[in-house]
Amino acid sequence: MPLISVPKEVAVGTAMLGVAFATGVLAGKRYPSFIFGTPSGMIRKNSPLRKYILDHSLREHPILKKLRLLTAEHPWGRMMVSCEQAQLMANLVKLIKAKKVIEIGVFTGYNALNMALVLPDNGQVIACDINEDYAKIGRPLWREAGVEHKIDLRIKPAIQTLDELLANGEAETFDFAFIDADKENYNEYYEKCLHLIKKGGIIAIDNVFWNGKVLKPRKDDLAAQSIHHLNEKLLRDARVNISMLPVGDGVTLAFKL
Repeated sequence: MPLISVPKEVAVGTAMLGVAFATGVLAGKRYPSFIFGTPSGMIRKNSPLRKYILDHSLREHPILKKLRLLTAEHPWGRMMVSCEQAQLMANLVKLIKAKKVIEIGVFTGYNALNMALVLPDNGQVIACDINEDYAKIGRPLWREAGVEHKIDLRIKPAIQTLDELLANGEAETFDFAFIDADKENYNEYYEKCLHLIKKGGIIAIDNVFWNGKVLKPRKDDLAAQSIHHLNEKLLRDARVNISMLPVGDGVTLAFKL
């Protein structure tokens, strides 16, 4: 009898991610300049190899592309999740046949739109942010893509929204969560999401490399310290299986057992 019970789709997806990660590590040993090319990931953002990867793997909806280019013009455009990472999140959402998703940290809504596009018509993204001005950039494109009804934007501190969901009896009813907001609260976001996610669900935690600062977090860098402590905690957390992937600025996938 298996030690854990998770949906077949999750088991297959976890295995695939494990193979992909192992392949990346082995490639890094053979071609170390790739794995250590930058502090925040395997490949430089503007490198020919990254362009090749995007040219040969990115299947971007035309409205997603429009929002990405619009966001890139914003002074804080660098806060947007990378397009290849957002595609991975959407693929995971589709793989596990998710219906209910939480996103903590929306910005202009590129990742929320990506996930909403693969959800069923009755699916829902609870999108948490404290700045509605950024979301106003993406909202017209959510509407243009025909998925605005799937994105429930909550403009208030995310912890308050998560507490409200728990108080409303929605524990263990969500399939997927994506955490990409203020780093000092990462541990609290993780714990509350773990209560909201079903067994077999996935929590994706972004920026787990924090531009390499997690290697030696300074005492005055609370964000780096918070991420580093959560990374150490996740390694030993028996409630989940994990994969830390060198995608973007690092993303950890936690699969709830």
